[in-house]
Amino acid sequence: QVQLVESGGGLVQAGGSLRLSCAASGIAVSINTMAWYLQAPGKQRELVAAITSGGNTNYSDSVKGRFTISRDNAKNTVYLQMNSLKPDDTAVYYCKSQAGPFVYWGQGTQVTVSS
Repeated sequence: QVQLVESGGGLVQAGGSLRLSCAASGIAVSINTMAWYLQAPGKQRELVAAITSGGNTNYSDSVKGRFTISRDNAKNTVYLQMNSLKPDDTAVYYCKSQAGPFVYWGQGTQVTVSS
């Protein structure tokens, strides 16, 4: 059974930092494309950052230069380091894994950035 468990969300002031974690079981993060998405209230879920099995990364324009996605294969965990947070970053953040047709989502973690 595949599980993705996010943690690290919370309330932070604008300009602050948070690090989200996505602990995986049942899959190996090293051979999946792992990604972080956000969903703000009333809006569609959108891609924040992704890392492929080969280590290539890509970011949405809104977070480029502020957020960094990484993974620790030994811990089977993916991270999202978020710096210079803005109120517009407020959302539920979800972890996603994909290998071919197999897609799994975590339950999400709330990030709230106060101005």
